Amino acid sequence: MKLTEISHSETDPATEPTAKAAPVAVTRVPESRLGADTSAHQLALTELRRLLSAWRRHEPLARLGQEPEELHQLRVTVRRIDATLALFKHQLPEALVRARKTAKGVLRALGAARDVDVQLAELSRYCADLPDEERAAAEPLRRQLEALGARAHTRVVRLLDSAPTRRWLEDLTVGTEAAAAVAPATHSALAVMPARVRQRFRKLRKTVRRLPANASMEEFHDVRRRAKQLRYAIESGAGMFGKPAEDLLKALRRMQERLGAHQDAHMARSRLATLAADAANALPPATLFLMGRLAERQSNLISQADKTLSRSWRRVRGKRWKTLRTRLGELSDRAAATRRVRSPASRAVVALTAGPAAVQLPTPGSPVAETSVGPGPERAGEPAPRALKH
Repeated sequence: MKLTEISHSETDPATEPTAKAAPVAVTRVPESRLGADTSAHQLALTELRRLLSAWRRHEPLARLGQEPEELHQLRVTVRRIDATLALFKHQLPEALVRARKTAKGVLRALGAARDVDVQLAELSRYCADLPDEERAAAEPLRRQLEALGARAHTRVVRLLDSAPTRRWLEDLTVGTEAAAAVAPATHSALAVMPARVRQRFRKLRKTVRRLPANASMEEFHDVRRRAKQLRYAIESGAGMFGKPAEDLLKALRRMQERLGAHQDAHMARSRLATLAADAANALPPATLFLMGRLAERQSNLISQADKTLSRSWRRVRGKRWKTLRTRLGELSDRAAATRRVRSPASRAVVALTAGPAAVQLPTPGSPVAETSVGPGPERAGEPAPRALKH
């Protein structure tokens, strides 16, 4: 397996070149195309098509197992598909949303292979400045990790070829096109997306506040997972959110990357302990000593997780979030105004004020007569926004 330097950054898979991954700006539908007429249904289908295209681009190279970054981007693609299905679960057909179950299984298999790739890359970086004698002591460990990586890659290829995975991809592709052919519900993206982002932020804030003083890495991982969900929600509507979204996304990416480094260290330390405890590996004393030094280095990194979160969370919840929250409020007000203008009752009022020649009075029992001014159809099934406490 070819070793390349693996970063903890997660770039957009649909905008990544296949030859070499490099951080690029996330491209989203511009605000001019996300007006009052754009439905959340349309936005979700556009995102799913983009992600399915990214899968087709990254899968062939991920199968080869020569570029760890391709495996990483394939995993990111699956994670974003799952996040999109969750984010728009009220706007997408139930058959599409059910695809989340298979997505989680694919993520587990890809994640196991990715963890070994990350540890091999870290070992290469660590050994780069060591004297020749100590570098030689790392070779038995490298061989063990490469064997683990080869087995994990075999499982990945088997998973990609399996009937459930191929059926999952086919169901997503066919389901996305079938949903596009059906007249969508009138849930406006301007109404849905601000509510979704606020909801994701509240969940992240709640998870951070509930973190105990001696939190485990699993609990820090939960915070990181919530941060990803908020990030994906913002990126899905980045075209309408503008610069306030860009500023917050930078802070969220830093938070995700830094917490990810702690999580990787936790996984690597656990794997080192497992390898050292297995007598069948017959690791020489010099290698075991080197593994102990690596484990100590990883323990020091893990112990800094709380400080990392404190600094990162201050940047997320501060001015950046407050600026975006103001923008979300503006969009919600705009969506509400559009609903009022387009409601049948409002159109009847306009007709009445236009003069007798233009008036067609509603009869009892007609839709206009029975319609009250209030939340429009795009809010059907949507929970009422709760007041935020800061």
